[in-house]
Amino acid sequence: LGALAVQAGGYRMQLEVQRSAILQRLNTIMPPSGPLLNSLRALDPFPRIDGPQARVAPPRAGIARDPEVQEAAASVVKVLGTACGLGVEGSGWVAGDGLVVTNAHVVAGQRDTRVLPGGREPGSGAHAVHFDPRNDLAILRVDGLGERPLPLAEEFESGTSAAILGFPLNGPFDVRPGRLGPTRRVNSSDAYGRGPIERTMTSLRGLVRSGNSGGPLVDGEGRVVTTIFAATTSGERGGYGVPNTVVERALGRVGGAASTGPCSR
Repeated sequence: LGALAVQAGGYRMQLEVQRSAILQRLNTIMPPSGPLLNSLRALDPFPRIDGPQARVAPPRAGIARDPEVQEAAASVVKVLGTACGLGVEGSGWVAGDGLVVTNAHVVAGQRDTRVLPGGREPGSGAHAVHFDPRNDLAILRVDGLGERPLPLAEEFESGTSAAILGFPLNGPFDVRPGRLGPTRRVNSSDAYGRGPIERTMTSLRGLVRSGNSGGPLVDGEGRVVTTIFAATTSGERGGYGVPNTVVERALGRVGGAASTGPCSR
């Protein structure tokens, strides 16, 4: 029943499943197995928010075949861990020597975060060195990570053709066409659903799904133009990303281990 609620019950029901003391105990005694029950292992507390739409042209399907986009795929990782007794999954991207950018809600409350290059087990242990729930941003330190860092685009325009890279639905690596929208200052909520707060976010057009959290939107040159953190609740398919200026500032402040706070939502 819990697995069915995750699959078909909507976001609020997913939160109730994540908080269920009964399901947490059942997971400990009888770990889930099978395609349907696996949904309980890897729940992404994926924000869906009502914000400004990108209002740009439809995505260009051919972007997924660009050589630079395909090369960038090697630097996108799956992020797994447990919080509040249930598995949480998301995506991330390599930003520096041993550093991975993802969302705060992907790693909130975790003590066992793992990063899987290419989405392949067993992965490597990771710990947070920056945790910013206001902007839904986290930076992880991963020992032995050898993948090439992706560059942050310094200049780009609304309407830029781009690709959505990540591991949606806790599945294999996936590429979807997207298009960058404008960056705006809006009233929204933080990684824990608290608000309203004023924050800056970048809109985008394209298919954004649970598990894309923390993954990059890259342009035709393989540069990150925003870090995805949420999907839209209405209108055309799209989502929202953490602006590059926020990510760049955070990378410049990386230090020692940082607390990941309580589990998200």
